Amino acid sequence: MRAWWREFTGLVLPVDCAGCGLPRTALCGACGELLGSPDGAAVRRVLPDPAPGGLPEVHAAATYADEVRAVVLAHKERGALGLARPLGAALAGAVLKVDTVGPLLLVPVPSARRTVAARGHDATRRIARCAAGELRRSGRRARVAAVLRQRRAVADQARLGGRERLENLSGAVVVTGSGHRLLEVAPVVLVDDLMTTGASLAAAARAVEAAGGRIAGAAVVAGPVETELWPETHRCS
Repeated sequence: MRAWWREFTGLVLPVDCAGCGLPRTALCGACGELLGSPDGAAVRRVLPDPAPGGLPEVHAAATYADEVRAVVLAHKERGALGLARPLGAALAGAVLKVDTVGPLLLVPVPSARRTVAARGHDATRRIARCAAGELRRSGRRARVAAVLRQRRAVADQARLGGRERLENLSGAVVVTGSGHRLLEVAPVVLVDDLMTTGASLAAAARAVEAAGGRIAGAAVVAGPVETELWPETHRCS
């Protein structure tokens, strides 16, 4: 009911742009362009420093700063659910840059149950579903497989550094019982709304691989300013 009410009020009440505050538009054209496009024209590979072990190649549609940061947080923390579609379109563009062909499984990085309950919605899963829809409309076979969960309580990651986040998530992320079969269907692209230290994506990748899944790569809407943005032509030696 809480999520439904937020979506309904967003439709009937005047809103300002979540990114820059421009009146009477949920997302203005300029802020929408900062998120990137479904064709992934502005997508870059992002690599945190230091990079956690087991982190797959990560592609980001935008930089997590200023207007982009405001849009991501408006959707995730303030329940601006109408932003899921443009965020999903940006994520779809990042997914397209993952080096794989054929059908894809988009596997969202899981949030703690208490966090989802407090927000009233699962932000990453919602964006992932919009991304999958965008990919299918472009002719790419894609589906969301929410097969990961946190099997124990973890501390709030917001104030933890990279090493602390790795320790916090060590062994915490697992594949659900029914998820093992789904992982056999197609290569996995891990998805999240943003990447900071890469610890969550690395933990998710370990869980998928331990269950027999094949990781093709990872895609996020935004990567942070302090990470290096690498052109798509770059390849590690």
